[in-house]
Amino acid sequence: MKKYGLIAICRHGFAEKFKATPILMVIDLILGILHGLSFGVETMMQQRFFDKATQMMSGSATLGMAFGALAMLGLANVACQILNGVSNYMPNITNGKISGELSRKMNEKIGRLAPEIFENTQCLDDINKAEKGKSSVMNVADTMMSIMIFYVPYFGFMGWYLFTMKPILILALVLIFIPKALTQILRTKVFTKAEDESAPIRREYEYYENCIADREYFKETRLLGGFMFFKKLYTQVLDAMQKLRYKASVKANMTEFLMSLLTVAGYVGIIWLLFDSLMKGDISVGAFAAVFNSLGLMYNIMDEVICRHIGGVAETIGATQNYMRFMDMPERTGSASQTPEWGDIELSHVSFAYPGASECAVKDVSFTLKKGETLAVVGENGSGKSTLIRLLSGLYAPTAGQVLHNGVETTKLSASALFAGTSAVFQKYQRYQMSLAENISISRTEKKWDEAVLGDVSQMAGLDVEVRTFTNGYDTMLSREFDGVDLSGGQWQRVAIARGFFRDHNLIILDEPTAAIDPYEETRIYNRFAQMAKDKSALIVTHRLGSVKLADRILVMKDGQAVQLGTHEELIAEDGEYRRLYEAQEQWYE
Repeated sequence: MKKYGLIAICRHGFAEKFKATPILMVIDLILGILHGLSFGVETMMQQRFFDKATQMMSGSATLGMAFGALAMLGLANVACQILNGVSNYMPNITNGKISGELSRKMNEKIGRLAPEIFENTQCLDDINKAEKGKSSVMNVADTMMSIMIFYVPYFGFMGWYLFTMKPILILALVLIFIPKALTQILRTKVFTKAEDESAPIRREYEYYENCIADREYFKETRLLGGFMFFKKLYTQVLDAMQKLRYKASVKANMTEFLMSLLTVAGYVGIIWLLFDSLMKGDISVGAFAAVFNSLGLMYNIMDEVICRHIGGVAETIGATQNYMRFMDMPERTGSASQTPEWGDIELSHVSFAYPGASECAVKDVSFTLKKGETLAVVGENGSGKSTLIRLLSGLYAPTAGQVLHNGVETTKLSASALFAGTSAVFQKYQRYQMSLAENISISRTEKKWDEAVLGDVSQMAGLDVEVRTFTNGYDTMLSREFDGVDLSGGQWQRVAIARGFFRDHNLIILDEPTAAIDPYEETRIYNRFAQMAKDKSALIVTHRLGSVKLADRILVMKDGQAVQLGTHEELIAEDGEYRRLYEAQEQWYE
């Protein structure tokens, strides 16, 4: 597993921040440096004031000189407070825009991944980790930027100030820094390990949470009495997550406590060094007072930068690395410039195994879908029909063999080029919480539409847009959650079919889209589909055989293999799998 160092993460975060807000980032840099130096200048002004006050009491300085030093101290304090407020406000301006930009890039990345990897649970874990780590990228970058432009200038100035006063006083910074730095190195290791272990658990409890409360699940969960079952699973997984976090927190906090004892010992040692230097006359009373007064500030700032900021980085560095790792995942290859003219689709000895599976779902399949042909793919559940369609369309890349679109391998085509002329309706379609018109036209948003166009595809899909259900016609909102209406399963299925018909295409795929529609209406829809598919390539995937006669040819799948290919008349005449399936369903068609 590739590891990403802090420098690589910061470089990525800085680049994203600069691209999103270049001017504001430059302003932030300048203000941060001035902010850090202002604290050091304030300490110097304190020494100047204390020295002048002491000299005034001994008669070597006037009251006016003391008041002048006090005025300079006041101005330094005011400037420090103004810079502090502005610096703290800047992230509020920039972070929202940067977060949106990271979300956009992550979604684009998901779109460029090969679809078959989503069948791998490891990929789902990686996406879950990356989503959590997305926000951490900017947090880490912002933290490290603050360290570089505020804390480094401050401690650099204070180091120079203490060294010029008396070199041994530089130990003040060292004795504060080392124990706290060691603490955060250990915290980083603890929380990185915890994040890797928690991702699959987190994805599991999010799923159980959906089973309990999500609209898609809750009716069946409540009706079938599964609420307590899922609640128990949810509680168990959540408890495991909490135990993992508790264990990591205890280990990290115990380490921090022990190191804090060393820091306190160092703090006491610094005070002794100051007192000893004052007694020997190496430093003035004003210098002693100023440094003594700033020790608390240095301690608090060191505690802030290491415990709060670097500590926060330590806790999220694992999530951040997960985001970086996800963004570097291999993408689907191909070039948009290689878009072929529409023609035959050839499968040559194609096999496919899902990630992690020991056996192929499709085994050594060879055939050609001719241009303008309607092909029906039939077989029992689990025979490999849907997997074959995903391979033929180019959605999945074959494990072995080739899929050629007019002589060009699908693996050499970009997704945009590959799917430009393809439309599909799947059994598990989407129910978008939008208007009826938007639900249909979303299959091609750049295509202009009017009610006449929508009416044509609705009629082909058997969707009756009557006033009783669709009170506002095609502007009717299809969601009760947004003051709209809900549809029956059959109506939703017709909307999905209309969506597939609306898209301009050379190839259209119907992957068992009529499961919620009765066989008689299914036949009518397929007949309309056959008329619409003239001169275009079409695929029909179904386990109902009553409607496949309209296809030019029928491909029969069994156990992942293509066992028969021919017309209905040819296959029914053979003593094979097709006739067995057809005779088993024959009573449905009489």
